[in-house]
Amino acid sequence: MDKNTILKIVAEQNVRFIHLQFTDILGVMKSISITDDQLEKALDGELMFDGSSIEGFVRIEESDMYLIPDPETFLVLPWTNPGSNSKTARIICDINDSDNQPFTGSPRYALKKMLEEAAQMGYTMYVGPEPEFFMFHVDEDGSPTLKTNDKAGYFDLPPVDKGENARRDMVETLQKLGFEIEAAHHEVAPGQHEIDFKYQDASKTADNIMTFRIVVRTVAQQHGLHATFMPKPLFGVAGSGMHLHISLFKNGENAFYDADDPEGLSDTCRYFIAGVMKHARAITAITNPTVNSYKRLVPGYEAPIYIAWSHRNRSPLIRVPARRGIGTRIEVRSPDPTCNPYLGLAVILKAGLEGIKNREKPLPPVDRNIYEMNLADRKLNNIESLPENLYEAISELNRDEVIQQALGQHIHSRFCYAKIKEWENYSSRVYQWEIDEYLEKF
Repeated sequence: MDKNTILKIVAEQNVRFIHLQFTDILGVMKSISITDDQLEKALDGELMFDGSSIEGFVRIEESDMYLIPDPETFLVLPWTNPGSNSKTARIICDINDSDNQPFTGSPRYALKKMLEEAAQMGYTMYVGPEPEFFMFHVDEDGSPTLKTNDKAGYFDLPPVDKGENARRDMVETLQKLGFEIEAAHHEVAPGQHEIDFKYQDASKTADNIMTFRIVVRTVAQQHGLHATFMPKPLFGVAGSGMHLHISLFKNGENAFYDADDPEGLSDTCRYFIAGVMKHARAITAITNPTVNSYKRLVPGYEAPIYIAWSHRNRSPLIRVPARRGIGTRIEVRSPDPTCNPYLGLAVILKAGLEGIKNREKPLPPVDRNIYEMNLADRKLNNIESLPENLYEAISELNRDEVIQQALGQHIHSRFCYAKIKEWENYSSRVYQWEIDEYLEKF
């Protein structure tokens, strides 16, 4: 895909508007829309915007920034504009500062830097995500409620699974956009769903996750529903995660596989696991970035809260699926779908590469159900826990220089500032549970 090809497609397919998209530090997709007659100027990198209006970007006195479209991300969206036959396209953009140099506060740039570091070591990172989400009814004003549109459970079929029609349309829309969908099904909780798409290189996967969120919410809206990636919208049921299946390739071969090893795992794989485990508490601030994220990371709902690894066990932080050969990979189970995918993949990769560089050896795998182990057992097996809340996670991030390096000083400082404000806002509120629990008692 290049400039001339894009201009040709736009003319042939009656594309009238183009969304120039980028992601802010908090993982929220932003977009500036232009008409087709401005596209050539945009593709030449001549369009500027006010970066001071974007969370965590720059101050007002240094606000001019350049949008640099990535031609490989050009897509014509598979729906027409209301009231016309014209179409809309999108391009994901990198960000340059006022000197037209790569902006260090761009999450996409942070991931690119880490991928370059991996490439210098001979590695390419591949990632396959498993994002989960809820669908709720909306009220007469179109505002989301907490009323789910079904009472189904894991792998249930219609008519119990009433979200199947919306989920099918999501799959078909994603396929039109070039996604290879591997599985789509109802999840454990009522109204909860999962759509898995095939692994790709980390940069492409991060772009795909952002596109996935837009498609899911748009299609749900077309069905009169609200789709949310909030990790724990309902008490007493499982929350939504986004497990990440990760592998490294070197010289075209899976670097995590060793045919001569009894378990089929290379030393590189074990070093990578050890690195992720060593920095897991700091990584959690990025992969689980909201106050609500920690309502999911509690015992009893299959979410991992203990820093351990296993070949089959689904209670630890890291699982190694059974497949070997080209499919050898690790599954990092803690991230949730509010995670900024660019930053999440950057910090996991950084931790894993540090493990490889330092030849870190992981603790022995834990094949017991960790949820059933008492504190003494966990201490005996050197099993630590993930942070219990956002404040604790940010404190861990502020102590971990390795993970800070992956983010860069700009993103680290702005991210922590925003998240401490979020924590203080949450902590100072009075909630209905407190009223119910204490108002009459004391």
